[in-house]
Amino acid sequence: MLTFIITAGGIGKRMGGSIPKQFLLLNDKPILMHTIEQLHAFDPAAELIVTLPPDYLKDWDEMCGKYAFTIPHEIIPGGDERFDSIKNALQKASGEWIAVHDGVRPFISKAVLKQLLAEVKSHRAVIPVIPVKETLRIADGETNATVSRDHYRIVQTPQVFEAKLIQKAYEQKYATSFTDDASVVEAIGARVHLIPGNEENIKITTPLDLSLAALILKNWK
Repeated sequence: MLTFIITAGGIGKRMGGSIPKQFLLLNDKPILMHTIEQLHAFDPAAELIVTLPPDYLKDWDEMCGKYAFTIPHEIIPGGDERFDSIKNALQKASGEWIAVHDGVRPFISKAVLKQLLAEVKSHRAVIPVIPVKETLRIADGETNATVSRDHYRIVQTPQVFEAKLIQKAYEQKYATSFTDDASVVEAIGARVHLIPGNEENIKITTPLDLSLAALILKNWK
């Protein structure tokens, strides 16, 4: 069995709006609903666990009624850090494989999902990445220098793990170096396997991202 933990516990300060970005409308409904629909369409039998800001649980319930959103999912109140939210969700997860996905990434492709689930059976920890296109420079105070972009990748979600592995990783104490689930798993000595992601799988965090998402949605299947 597969469990999707969908992280939507933040308040989205970079978007600059009055409500968290996951609740902003993308065309006809909140971004988070698009994301849940995409994962449910991939595997209708998968367990869906969604972390939400504690102050917005009632708002989400009202949104589900307003938009007639009936896909079964369990809500977990988010913690102080993303780490805490995932740790809380893991206590409810029952799948043999656990995929952690950003609630504001509604365009993960089915092909990438299939490859993630195929590869995790032998690698235990698999994440999607895409190449860096722009030139990169490293800056340190007044000095800076070009670095080879060939050695860098942009990390996406969902990040998929053997359940026992990620559950063990989240027994650690929180560290500021934990920027995603892969970094948490790496901290206990596990290796993370990379596969190619899809470019449409953007994380909607700014008004420009939201405009781009509307364009992607027009041609999305």
